[in-house]
Amino acid sequence: MTIDWRKEVEARREDLMKDLFDILSIPSVRDDSLATEDAPVGPGPKDALLRFLEIGDRDGFTTKNVDNIAGHIEFGSGDETLGVFGHVDVVPVGPGWDTDPFTPVEKDGRIYARGASDDKGPTMAAYYALKIIKELGLPVSKRTRVIIGTDEESEWKCMDHYLEVEETPDFGFSPDANFPIINGEKGNTTILLEVPGKNEGTLCLVSFKSGMRANMVPESAEAVVEVSGDVNEFEKEFEEYLTSVPVTGSIEVEGSNATIHVYGKAAHGAMPEKGINAATYLANFLSFYDFSGPAKDFVTIVADFIHEDTLGEKFGVAHTDETMGELTMNAGVFSYDMNRDDNTITLNFRYPKGLTEEDIYARITEKVSGTSAKVIQEAGGKGPHYVSPEDPLVKTLLDVYEEQTGFEGHEQVIGGGTFGRLLERGVAYGAMFPDSIDTMHQKNEFISVDDLINATVIYADAIYRLIK
Repeated sequence: MTIDWRKEVEARREDLMKDLFDILSIPSVRDDSLATEDAPVGPGPKDALLRFLEIGDRDGFTTKNVDNIAGHIEFGSGDETLGVFGHVDVVPVGPGWDTDPFTPVEKDGRIYARGASDDKGPTMAAYYALKIIKELGLPVSKRTRVIIGTDEESEWKCMDHYLEVEETPDFGFSPDANFPIINGEKGNTTILLEVPGKNEGTLCLVSFKSGMRANMVPESAEAVVEVSGDVNEFEKEFEEYLTSVPVTGSIEVEGSNATIHVYGKAAHGAMPEKGINAATYLANFLSFYDFSGPAKDFVTIVADFIHEDTLGEKFGVAHTDETMGELTMNAGVFSYDMNRDDNTITLNFRYPKGLTEEDIYARITEKVSGTSAKVIQEAGGKGPHYVSPEDPLVKTLLDVYEEQTGFEGHEQVIGGGTFGRLLERGVAYGAMFPDSIDTMHQKNEFISVDDLINATVIYADAIYRLIK
């Protein structure tokens, strides 16, 4: 039997868009300040999860809410289970949006909203793929679970808990990356450099703040500096600095205090080279001045070891694997207050085979040993993940991609971490195409309507081949 998957998707286009807009309208950023036992990562992610499960109930699927932090929508029966892992939590919004990020807008063939491409749009596409298979009454020999997480952008508490209390699928994919396929993911570890807030120079660093998440390139940065000399000269020198660097900024002077703002470009922390880190440019400017003590350490570490280096070369952690590629480093969050002793620089590393978390920690510790910085390795790191291109799962998914697009499929390794790595036989599969514009973790995030429809077609074909 030949199934025209595109025809089936197009017949449900209006419903798909309506359900997606519904989910996109829920502000589902993790908020620990509002977290409760009933809403483990805050009310927004919980609300988005519950709404998704309501959609599954409406369409006649078996659904399960796992303690308001994860859930699944299930179809079929059999001895094996295919897991399709998506998530409804989103990263913080940030400045500069042209529209309300939680009022989805369709404009010029694009759907604009936070989560449109990461990952509400792709998750809804995968759900509709399964919905089509169910509505057509197609015979299946395996179970499928669309598994929905609420903490993918932070600590993966959702999947940690889900896999503790629910059975682990036998194989699967996450619709949270790129086509043709992502069958390899680099290791992921986060390191904090903690510095006291003392000042001992002719200039005083009062505060320095930038960034929202370890996995986002900071788009803006702000520092307050108390200047003992000519503050107007300091202002002039900052304005001159801006003429030679790829950032914009402003400075406000009040008495002897100067408040400096720098604006760069946000990007996903797995691809820091695509962003312009506002914080490191600000620190680079400040490094020309006479700070001393821990304040100088804070500025100098950023300027000397981090600025314009997304490969970790200055820290001595640069490493390349033939299959998995290069290590990348993103400096995502900076927090300094002269009245605190726990000021931090947050570094997120995506590393290939041939290197370990311990290697990275040891080399950075050695590099900053002459400063006041304390190196802290966060728990919960993940090692490199790789599924052979000879695996039947990979072969099937690439076959579907090639037949539905006419383009050649090939394996890929990324620095981003997806739920695909939760399974030994797990990969990431779409929903971005090779010619898609990547706006994940950026202002004015969008997904192309054509990409959404095309991904749904691919997911329907692929899921059915895997479970029939």
